[in-house]
Amino acid sequence: MSQSYEKLKNIAVVAHVDHGKTTMVDELLKQSGTFGEREQVAERVMDSGDIERERGITITAKNCAFKWKDVKINLLDTPGHADFGGEVERSLMMVDGVLLLVDAAEGPLPQTRFVLTKAMQKGIKIAVIINKVDRPDERIDEVKNEIEDLFLELADILELPDFDIDIPFFYASGKNGWASNEQGVQKENLVDLLDFMISDFYPEPKISAGPDLQLLVTNLSYSAYLGSLLIGRIQRGTIKKNQQFTQMAEGGKKKNFKVSAIQMFDKLGFADVDEASAGEIVIVAGLEEPKIGDTIVSPTALDALPRLTVEPPTVAVNVSVSTSPLSGKDGEYLTSRKLEEFLVDACRTNVALKYGPTDDPKVYKLKGRGELQLAIVFEELRRKGFELMVSRPEVLFKEDESGEKLEPYERVVLDIPNDATGAITEKLAIRKGRMEAMTPLGDTRTRMVFTVPSRGLIGYRGVFLTDTRGEGLMSSEFMGYQPYAGDMLARNNGAIISDQAGKATAYALFNLLGSGKQFISPGEQVYEGMVIGEHTRSNDLVVNCCREKQLTNVRTAGKDENMVFPTIPNRTLEWALDWIDNDEWVEVTPLNIRIRKKVLQSNLRSVRRK
Repeated sequence: MSQSYEKLKNIAVVAHVDHGKTTMVDELLKQSGTFGEREQVAERVMDSGDIERERGITITAKNCAFKWKDVKINLLDTPGHADFGGEVERSLMMVDGVLLLVDAAEGPLPQTRFVLTKAMQKGIKIAVIINKVDRPDERIDEVKNEIEDLFLELADILELPDFDIDIPFFYASGKNGWASNEQGVQKENLVDLLDFMISDFYPEPKISAGPDLQLLVTNLSYSAYLGSLLIGRIQRGTIKKNQQFTQMAEGGKKKNFKVSAIQMFDKLGFADVDEASAGEIVIVAGLEEPKIGDTIVSPTALDALPRLTVEPPTVAVNVSVSTSPLSGKDGEYLTSRKLEEFLVDACRTNVALKYGPTDDPKVYKLKGRGELQLAIVFEELRRKGFELMVSRPEVLFKEDESGEKLEPYERVVLDIPNDATGAITEKLAIRKGRMEAMTPLGDTRTRMVFTVPSRGLIGYRGVFLTDTRGEGLMSSEFMGYQPYAGDMLARNNGAIISDQAGKATAYALFNLLGSGKQFISPGEQVYEGMVIGEHTRSNDLVVNCCREKQLTNVRTAGKDENMVFPTIPNRTLEWALDWIDNDEWVEVTPLNIRIRKKVLQSNLRSVRRK
C-alpha cells in the first residue's frame, strides 16, 4: 500500500487554553464519519493521557487522520498552555494550514499571539474560528476586531508587507457541534467547516522536487513490538519498507539503517503501509536512537534539512532522588541512575526540555518553559514509582554584550472581577510588575495587562486565585530578556518546622493554630526538618508537633473531641513548588507531597530567613 500527496491536507488546530480546541476536534472526528454510529467514544478523545484527562488540558500534540469526501486530512491537536509551546512549534513543522480557535468572550490571549506569530513566520495559511458564540457574555464583534488588529500588528512586527489580511472567519459552538461562515446564522452541523478544510484555501503539502528522500524528525514514540519510532512529514521523495536510509544527526554525524515498518495515521490509530510519498506524515521504525531535529535521507543524497529549533527554556529546577528519613516507604525507584535515565528520555521526546549536571553528582538541573511543564514531568515520575526531591523553580539569567544582567519577562493578561483590581495591582507591583493596560469587560469584569519578570510569577498563581476568589483568569507569554529588575523576596512568611520524628498529635497541632497556617493533619508521620505549616511572621519557627497531652484527673482525653481544625490545603505538586523558598525541597513520592528543609538538623540551620 502507498500514499501520495494528492487530495491530502495537513492542518493544525491551535488555541489558547480552554478556548474549546479539543472539544471542536472531537466533533470534527464524529461528524466526518470517523466513528461508527454505534461506536462509543469518550469526550476529549484526543486527550488520551491520564494526567490530561484529570487536568482537562492538552499536554502533548496529537495526530489523527480522517477522510471528508475524497480528501484525507491529517489533523494535529496542539496544547493551548504556554508552557507547552514547544509542542506547538514542532507541530507547525508538519502542516500547511492552521485553524485558530478564539473564545467569543475572552478574545485573543497570549497563546493566541504566540501561535499566530509562529504560523505567520512560516507562511502557513490561517483561518479563524470564533468559538463559543452561544455564551451569554459573548462579544463577537469586539473579538473579531481584536483578532484583525492582532494580525495587522504581527504583520508589521514581522515585516510581512505582503501578508493577506483577508482572513476567513467561522462562527461556532464546538460543544453543540455546529459552525457557520456567516455571523449570526446558526447551522445544524460542521459541514461548512469540513468543506472549507478541503478547499483550495489550504494548499497541498509543500514539498521539494526530486526523487531522493528528505524527512524531518519532529516527534518520537516507542512501541513494545516495533521499538523506537520516529514521526515526521516527508519533505521530498518516497520512503519504502525494508530499504536502507541514512540518519543525518546533530554535528554532521551519519548512520545507515533499514526501515522495518512504516505507518500512517488512520482515524485515532495507525495503518501499516509499504511506502509513503512526499507530503504525508509517517511513523517509521528501524532506527535505534532517533532524535528530534534529525533528517532521514537517501544514502545517495546526504543533504539534511535545517534542524528543528524552539524557544529556549526560561525556568529551571534542581531535582534529586529522595534523601528523606521516610525514603523507600512509597516508591520503587530510588537511585540517581534511574532518575537520569528518565530525564534523558524526557528530553529526547520534548524539545523544549533540557537537563544537565550540577556540582552535586546526585542532583540534576532540569530546564523548561514554565512551572506547569516541569510539574507535569515530576507528576509522571511519581506515577512511575519514583521518589525524588525538587527545588524551588528559578529563572535563567543572561548577560548582554556589555555584561549587564538580563532576565526573562512575560506579558501577563488577567481577566478579573472589578473589585480585585486594587489587590492585583499591589501584589504585582511588589513582584516588579508594570501595568500596561486596563480595559473593562462588561459591567463586572476588567482585563489588566502587565509586564512582569518571570521570577515574579513564581508562586503568584495561588495568590492570584485567592485575590480573585477563584474567579480570575490568568495567562502569559514569554516576551524576551530585559534588564534585571532587582531583588525580590520569594515568600513573605517563614515556615513552621517539626523538631523531631514521630506522628503529629491533635493536641500539639491544636495548640499551634495561632502560629500560622498548617499543612498536615493529626496522625501524619513527620520528621525533623519537615515543614508542617506557614508561620504568621517572616522567621522560621521550630516546634514539637508530636507532643502528647499529659492526662490527669482533671484533664481527660475526652476533651479532644471539641478540637476543630481549619481546612488543610490540598498539597499538590504545583502548590508546593509555588510555596517553597530557596532553602527547601519538595519531597515527591507516589503517595505523598511533603515540604522539607534542605538542612534537616535544626542546630545546623538558621531559624531566621535571609
